[in-house]
Amino acid sequence: MRHFFAALCAVGVVWYAVCGKANGAANTPVFDIGGLRKAPGWVELADGSTPPGTLVLDRKWDGTVCTSTLTNNGKEAIAVKRVVLFRLAHQLPPETGLYGEGFTMLSQTGGTLGRPVDIGGYTDAGHYKIPQPPDATTVYELLVLSPPGNDPILLGFTSCRRFVGAFYLRPDSIEIVLDTECLRLEPGETWNLEEFTALTDKDPNAMLSAFADRINQNHPPLRFDPVPTGWCSWYCYGPFVKASQVTANLDAIRKHQLPLKYIQIDDGYQLAMGDWLDTGPAFRGGIREVLETIRNASCEPAIWVAPFIAEENSRIFQEHPGWFIQDETGQPLRSDRVTFGGWRRGPWYAIDGTNPDVRQHLESVFRTMRHEWGCTYFKLDANFWGAMHGGRFHDAKATRVEAYRRGMEAVLRGAGDGFVLGCNHPLWPSLGLIHGARSSNDTGRSWDAFRNTARETFSRNWQNGRLWWNDPDCLLLTGRLPDNEFQFHATAIYAAGGMTLSGDNLTRIQPDRLAMMRKLLPPTGVAAQFEDNTFRVGAIDLPDSRLVCLFNWDETPQTLAFRVPQPAHITDFWTGENLAEYRDAFEVKDMPPHSARLFICKPAAP
Repeated sequence: MRHFFAALCAVGVVWYAVCGKANGAANTPVFDIGGLRKAPGWVELADGSTPPGTLVLDRKWDGTVCTSTLTNNGKEAIAVKRVVLFRLAHQLPPETGLYGEGFTMLSQTGGTLGRPVDIGGYTDAGHYKIPQPPDATTVYELLVLSPPGNDPILLGFTSCRRFVGAFYLRPDSIEIVLDTECLRLEPGETWNLEEFTALTDKDPNAMLSAFADRINQNHPPLRFDPVPTGWCSWYCYGPFVKASQVTANLDAIRKHQLPLKYIQIDDGYQLAMGDWLDTGPAFRGGIREVLETIRNASCEPAIWVAPFIAEENSRIFQEHPGWFIQDETGQPLRSDRVTFGGWRRGPWYAIDGTNPDVRQHLESVFRTMRHEWGCTYFKLDANFWGAMHGGRFHDAKATRVEAYRRGMEAVLRGAGDGFVLGCNHPLWPSLGLIHGARSSNDTGRSWDAFRNTARETFSRNWQNGRLWWNDPDCLLLTGRLPDNEFQFHATAIYAAGGMTLSGDNLTRIQPDRLAMMRKLLPPTGVAAQFEDNTFRVGAIDLPDSRLVCLFNWDETPQTLAFRVPQPAHITDFWTGENLAEYRDAFEVKDMPPHSARLFICKPAAP
């Protein structure tokens, strides 16, 4: 069985092209990973002056891993703006493939070195206004380069306890930097900087797996089994959800016997942003009756919370202005002065996780929700604001990563054994602090939304089941889209291998769409591994079978195929049609635009 699956791993598009080295291409080095050991590094001070010789950057390599420290051996404190760990010259051609993570979950970069492309629509620089060098493309924490004719290269930070790691990409160089936020390094003090690694491998999936393993040594992941399933109110009712609508969908779940465990009430139940225990008029001033109804139906209550933000008219802001990140005058910092001000009831103010009173408050809110309300699943949104730049913290020596992580640790203490999902969160600062992570922007009932969220999630498939469970956002199977686009979307949810929550009004869903939903439950927990970053052909390895997914993202029909090196029985996952026994290749001709297919492949009897 194992040998069969290994052989079937060779999948490709119609001409069976393989990503990576081109046939006959010379393996000409254009990027010297070994050169990182000798690459220059330096420190940039807040006042722009030349660092004194008493400021020592020490880098130590152990195999592919580098640990670094910065020590002030002088007699005066020094304000450090950033540390450039390495500056590496390169001869990478402009067509070198590029993937880089964002600081925020909603930001990703793809394309090539010569033509970078924003994968997500909400960029760190444009939407969140995070300062970046104007002459460089900036990505955060993880950089994967795929030079033509050469093995891919991974450069990445494998810890994020205090400082934000970034890569400044220019046509002839890469700077690998840590933002030290102009903090003062006192005389005799040493900072432990973030751990860094450099990897290369013919198999990019194996390389990313090794990278995840190293991250987990520094940030042990929070394990939670099984993969969550459920229903979410947002995509049918938005912020105007009512108790009657929640209970109606709960009745539909029971009627259709759908294995959806968590019933998640999204944004709209609260009286004000920030006052999470004060429910608004949609729930007649109370939410516990609905939560109890959910429990009595043998489901689990789940709730949306944005723990790090508050609106100006909220009770928490009016009563505790000192709990918020401050501006240069000591007043609460309006978020729209330095970043995006918020998508509803803004501009928001950001709570300060370095303040002990704030941490006690956060712990109390989530303990109340867990033990008094009975919630066992928490969807945390707007987490980015907990790591907002441009302000001052109660603890003047803390970074924004530390502020966020301290706040999240308080949330976890309060949530106890509940499941914690991170959304709109700072990605690397959340390592080891969440059970699940949204892997894409919000979805929607449109082809553009289905396409974009699938591509964003597939770029992060390597994280699923390793760092956390990926959340590709809700499964949407109602609306006026054609059947092929709904099947594309459902196949993408299956290929993500992570969480599956319905976002439909289940009182109106059609029987054929219910049947499609049932086929996705329970989630496998296994994400597809794709042949290349076109995400056309991917494989999902399960204990007793391999599934192969084909995606036509184009506006015209496409013929896609995958190899079948050993005899295999192939079945259409969605229709159940037995497509007989195949060997050598399986081809689907003229797949319609915006369509996907999913096939079960099992070894034929000898």
